[in-house]
Amino acid sequence: MANILVVDDEMGIRELLSEILGDEGHVVQSAENAQQARELRGLSRPDLVLLDIWMPDTDGVTLLKEWQRDGLLTMPVIMMSGHATIDTAVEATRIGALNFLEKPISLQKLLKAVQQGLTKTTEPQRGSLPNRMALTTDAGMVVSHQASYGNSSIQTTQIGTHHVVGGSFDARLAPAPMPLNPLSQFSFDLPLREARDSFERIYFEYHLQREGGSMTRVAERTGLERTHLYRKLKQLGVESLKSSKRHN
Repeated sequence: MANILVVDDEMGIRELLSEILGDEGHVVQSAENAQQARELRGLSRPDLVLLDIWMPDTDGVTLLKEWQRDGLLTMPVIMMSGHATIDTAVEATRIGALNFLEKPISLQKLLKAVQQGLTKTTEPQRGSLPNRMALTTDAGMVVSHQASYGNSSIQTTQIGTHHVVGGSFDARLAPAPMPLNPLSQFSFDLPLREARDSFERIYFEYHLQREGGSMTRVAERTGLERTHLYRKLKQLGVESLKSSKRHN
């Protein structure tokens, strides 16, 4: 588990990245502008920062320069942008950014970049240019609630069946017991559209409970790309187990 700071002026992106990274077991803080990011960085040192380049008050590259100048660039920083040029990406890596992800960001690339960032040492970056920098341009996870999700299929990796903490099985994370007959809640007397929504709601609630609330495993079980799954649950009014716990 890592402490990750997400800095982006678009609320939809912050919420989606926070949900995905939270589901991966990380603690996520979010900032909508550079000033909030400065304040959060001043309070603690995150293990990783996802930093948008174009923001209304101070752009991400300028903020990166500030942290480098003030000796605060002691954590891996992954830059994000949907409009940046190659020159901007190269400049960010010269300053000390570990990686650059181009929006729309694929889920696979996001999780891979985060994992790589968390395995890096936390020594201050010295502004050296990496030998190779990959720009993520393949369509996949759309991190803007205004964007089109398309029909892309993203494969995620599941390690094992259960969560293991400290070498032992954590019973709190085991899938909850399932009802004997979930369709007992279903009515065949509804109009087709309502019946379909009702069935899908029961279907996803069943799999969420069966997989202990893991969106990654539910996506694999149902055959949906994970971002499409988030959108579908929101459309049906189905809350993830973690969301419902936060509201209680």
